[in-house]
Amino acid sequence: MYRIKELQTGEDLSGFSTWLGHQGVEHQITRESGIQVLWLADPEHTEPVLAALEQYMTRDEVRDQVNQASRAPVRGGRWQPAPRHSPLVFGVIVVSAIAAWLTGLGENVISLMFMYVDPQVHEWATLDQRLGALMETLASGQFWRLISPDFLHFSVMHIVFNAVMLWFLASQVEWMDGRGRFVALFLVTSLASNTLQYVVSGPLFGGLSGVVYGVLGYCWLSQQRLPRFQFPPALVSFALVWMIIGFTPLPVWLGIGRMANEAHLGGFLGGLLMALIMPPPRRRQAA
Repeated sequence: MYRIKELQTGEDLSGFSTWLGHQGVEHQITRESGIQVLWLADPEHTEPVLAALEQYMTRDEVRDQVNQASRAPVRGGRWQPAPRHSPLVFGVIVVSAIAAWLTGLGENVISLMFMYVDPQVHEWATLDQRLGALMETLASGQFWRLISPDFLHFSVMHIVFNAVMLWFLASQVEWMDGRGRFVALFLVTSLASNTLQYVVSGPLFGGLSGVVYGVLGYCWLSQQRLPRFQFPPALVSFALVWMIIGFTPLPVWLGIGRMANEAHLGGFLGGLLMALIMPPPRRRQAA
């Protein structure tokens, strides 16, 4: 260890120490006869660490941001949240799991309650019929159907994949941008994805993938204005390529079946829109 800085014992460096750990900087803070000493394992980190420490000690807004960031669920430089960090996202996943159980993965009549309109009550073969069915459904007060297809899944892998992707991405939005931002993002991307899918193909669809695409689009574009989210850049390219493939016959030829391509597109566009109209937060919000 290399001794790089001595400070008075009255200075609280706990938040700064945690933040350094999140950055992957190996260090120690010890106490010696009335002072505390900052040690670094790698002397090459000395200059940037001392510069960051100076900002932390002299600027209240930097101290507040570092202390908030130090509470973030990051381990070894990687985002690793628990349900208490993002309770709303966790709740969405739990509701999806319960819905999957209640509907028998879309196989029983309860599934009809989750669809955009009830396909046994309304005709929906043509666009005019679909629009008419939607107006009748909303006029009867069944507004929940605009959102409920999100929670309808048709296989274990379907819900597991969507849940994992939503947890990884949306938990960062809830923690860093706030719960209100996540709720707005969820509602807009859900409405955009479900409505576009229904208008194009009818009510026989479901899943959180439209919202996942929306959250990904939001994270990608908002990240350009204020870097704060953790995800591999290749994820966006992969998601877009997969969406394009979904519009081809290839998934059917491979036995995957037809995907909710319009839901993916609608969700992604909704996420981009939210990133455009909602500026990044001035600082990270503790959830």
